[in-house]
This record gives sequence, structure tokens and C-alpha cells, in this order.
Amino acid sequence: MRSSNPVLGRAFNQRGYAAFDPKTTPETDAALENLYNSPAASSMRTGRMTIDDVVTRTAIMFAVLVTVGGAAWTLNLGGGALMLGLFGGFALAMVNIFSKSVKPALILAYAGFQGLALGTLSHLYNDMFEGIVSQAIMVTICAFTGMLFAYKSGRIRVTPKFTKVLMTALIGYVVLALVSFVGSFFGASIYNMGGFGLIIATGGMVLAAFFLILDFDQIQKGIEAGLPEQESWRAAFGLMVTIIWLYMEVLRVLSILRGND
Repeated sequence: MRSSNPVLGRAFNQRGYAAFDPKTTPETDAALENLYNSPAASSMRTGRMTIDDVVTRTAIMFAVLVTVGGAAWTLNLGGGALMLGLFGGFALAMVNIFSKSVKPALILAYAGFQGLALGTLSHLYNDMFEGIVSQAIMVTICAFTGMLFAYKSGRIRVTPKFTKVLMTALIGYVVLALVSFVGSFFGASIYNMGGFGLIIATGGMVLAAFFLILDFDQIQKGIEAGLPEQESWRAAFGLMVTIIWLYMEVLRVLSILRGND
């Protein structure tokens, strides 16, 4: 089973499940049992991943993120805590993405570092634009709900062309983000360039929202393929990465709009 999602791709493509495609492999109980009786699978198997497993793990991650984020917001820790959260979260994200085994403790640590970063960052934004955080949360929830409905109802389908367009757009967006990051040291961030900055930020928000569709699709395929229950941690991690990305893009868009008032 091949994954198109950059985060879930390491989970589902590189762990011995790549050849297990529900569309080409006979979906019989015997085939599934042979898969789970293999030495590689039996060492970590506690059952098959279900949607309830993914929802539970995601809820646990959010509980950690919100708890740490709430503390960071209340304490108003400042730039040092923000940098610690951002770089610590990035480092743990890389470890979790490229790890050959699922490490729940590191996944929860990632949620904690991201909570530190988001709590501090949100407080800074709210100081500049009162009420912007609650607006960003509502927009993020609405975007998540809308994309989930679009996927479950079949209004948006994951096709090779759909995936290719998203991945191409992601590459372009990453290049622009890097250019903006370098330019910010010289006071020339693209996000400060009036209407162009708003277009780029909105594009990032829309791109993050559509990547939720890839997350939903890969989780569904993982369940259909009978992946081990432990992989639900990795699925929840991938979903969390996209939701955090979406929230930060929403904050950026709203701040630009509020700044132009």
C-alpha cells in the first residue's frame, strides 16, 4: 500500500506493508492471518488498527497539546519558549517520520513541544489582534469538518492526479516559505507584501486543508489493509501534523486581514 502523504508515507510504505494492496492482494482471512503471523508483524501486533484506535490516539495527543499549550499561554513564556517548541517539535517530527518503529512516547513528546510553541505563539498573536485565536480555532474546526464530510461523502476523491497536484503545490509552497524565511532576515518576507502575501498565506491554508483529505484516505486504506493497532499512533501523528499546519496558516491569514483593517 503506497502512501502519498509525506508523514504517513514513512509509516505505510517503509514498514513491510508496501506490497499489501487491498486492490491487488486477495482480501481473505487466510491472507491477513499469514501477514500477522509473520515474525516482523507478530513482535508488535496487538490487533488490527481501527478508526476508534486512531480517534483515541489523536484525542490523547490533543489533550497533551492543549494542556501544555494552555500552560504556555497562561505563563506567557516569550520567544525562548517559542523557539524551543518549534525546533524541539521539528526534531521530534523528523525522528517519528523516519523511525522504523512506532514510538508513542516520542509522538506524545512531539505533541508537548508543539503545545509549547502554539500556546506561546497564539498568545503573541492574541496580544496583537484580540480574539484572533478563537477565530482561528473555529476556522480550523470548520475546515476539518468540511474536509471530512467531503471525503466521506465522496465529493472529493483521492486520485493519482489529485495527489500529484497537491504534491506539486506543496513543493512550490515549501520553496516560497524558504525564500520568505531567508528574506525575513532582510525585512523582505513575502507575507508582508500586501495582497501577494495574503494570496500566498491563503494558498497555504487551502493546501493544508486539502492535505487532510490525503490523511483521511491513508488512514482508511491502513484500516482496510489490516495494519497493526500500534500503527494508529503513527496515523494520529500524521493527522496532528496536518491540523497544526492548518491552524498556523489560518492564524497567518487572519493576522494579515486584521493588519490591513
